[in-house]
Amino acid sequence: MYEFTPMGWLKHCIFHPVEGFEDLRWKKQGSIRISAAIVFFLFVAMVADRQLTGFQFNGNYVKIFNVVPLIVQSVVYYITWCIGNWSICTLLEGEGTFRKICIYSAYSLVPYIVCTLIRVLLSNFLVQEEAIWIAALYYLGLGWSIVLMIQAMRACHQYSFGKTLISMLLTVAAMLLILFLAILLLSLFQQVYVFIYQIYTEIAYRIRG
Repeated sequence: MYEFTPMGWLKHCIFHPVEGFEDLRWKKQGSIRISAAIVFFLFVAMVADRQLTGFQFNGNYVKIFNVVPLIVQSVVYYITWCIGNWSICTLLEGEGTFRKICIYSAYSLVPYIVCTLIRVLLSNFLVQEEAIWIAALYYLGLGWSIVLMIQAMRACHQYSFGKTLISMLLTVAAMLLILFLAILLLSLFQQVYVFIYQIYTEIAYRIRG
């Protein structure tokens, strides 16, 4: 076992995922503050990817910017993943707590965030013929984060490799269900608001009349 600072534990998990997350679990380490900062930088990376990527590699219309989809794709997806994984793994007798799931999941996102920011920076200097480096960074960051996420969930819940993959697939299904119900609920609230507003407008109109 090792002793690290909070940032040292993060580095240990990223570069030594097999033993890193196990050590993190047995030492009961991990920082919610660092996890929150990582999720914030995930949002920043997505904004940078959309708005600051070099024009040769950017297919987005940057003059129109809507922050809501990026919040959904970063913060909302992360929260939904944590809730879905906690729900599924509670049923599958996983040992991970909601706090651990939040921390381990956030730590796993670091390679994707770093590679995205590097990719955005390089896209402003590279030419179209060098697009392979942009693609390589994307797949490196994504693949590295997926490997970390698998190992993180395996260590968090003390599952076998196969059960970890099954729980992650079920978590994705749970995410879709949660998002569907959330959209349904928002639609219902919107209809109720419109109905109440119409009644208020009608009453106000008749009082004035």
